[in-house]
Amino acid sequence: MTTTVAAYAAPAAKAPLERTTIERREVGEFDVLIDIKYAGICHSDIHQAREGWGEAIFPMVPGHEIAGVVEAVGSGVTKFTVGDNVGVGCMVDSCRACENCEAGLEQYCLKGNVGTYNAIGKDGEPTYGGYAEKIVVDEAFTVRVPDGISLDEAAPLLCAGITTYSPLRHWNVGPGRKVAVVGLGGLGHMGVKLAAALGAEVTVLSQSLRKKDDGLRLGASHYYATSDEATFEELRGSFDLILSTVSAPLNLDLYLSLLKTDGTFVNVGGPEEPVALNLFSLIAGRKTLAGSGIGGIRETQEMLDFCAAHGLGAEIELIRADQINEAYERVLASDVRYRFVIDTATI
Repeated sequence: MTTTVAAYAAPAAKAPLERTTIERREVGEFDVLIDIKYAGICHSDIHQAREGWGEAIFPMVPGHEIAGVVEAVGSGVTKFTVGDNVGVGCMVDSCRACENCEAGLEQYCLKGNVGTYNAIGKDGEPTYGGYAEKIVVDEAFTVRVPDGISLDEAAPLLCAGITTYSPLRHWNVGPGRKVAVVGLGGLGHMGVKLAAALGAEVTVLSQSLRKKDDGLRLGASHYYATSDEATFEELRGSFDLILSTVSAPLNLDLYLSLLKTDGTFVNVGGPEEPVALNLFSLIAGRKTLAGSGIGGIRETQEMLDFCAAHGLGAEIELIRADQINEAYERVLASDVRYRFVIDTATI
């Protein structure tokens, strides 16, 4: 028997989100029913609700930064019990059998993972995300929110946290490494916190210096404005790793010049437009241009445990559900420090 819950949905591409109701599936043998407490607003939500990344499924209930409390469990569930604090990120299923899934890299499932929203589940039905009162998720794609992280500050970790943690870990960021984070927004602020907690020397590269005090407070040792041409000359050949968190296309040749020999530029932002590149920017210095998505379920749990151990949570602005459309416009204007989180009790 399905459950009807209140939610906020985009009825069509570029249309304002509005209150509606959706059906959640019956709790199956390995499912958990989560009473959603908080849902973060990711720039990805805006890209998809406005079809910036291509054709999408409507009506769309966005939200893949979900934190809540287990309300019920299926008869076969072993990982969770009623009352546990849990989270759900960007995916709710995968094939579970391919090479990548077996390696704990469900995010790179060779058959394609099932997105938390704007996707079709294995039951053939559209998936609906976290801008809602409740959600039903397989326990295999649910993670535990440890004690020490409040649920509101934990919600953005399910995307912004893991999206920056995964590449930092993959490229072995730690003491003695110099890391630059491009952009101090929803992703970037977590990139700074995590890289600093891992022991790296962190530099923020932002369009202006208006967030400099925040960047230094969050763990950066240095802060530069990319609007100043002298920045690129001064920092040439400085970094082992550059983590770009912005959704705007960058002059890659210019940023690649900031890498040391054998340095890596990792993009986790998703610009809607293609970018150009002179391959000699890579050849000269044996540099690497890379991309990274979210993490797998094991790594997401590892990230949450790391954040709890180091006292890390997202910097948030809590909003009511009826402020979602306003929040979208403020995200596009870079007017948030640093993640909007919806109090789903207001839905």
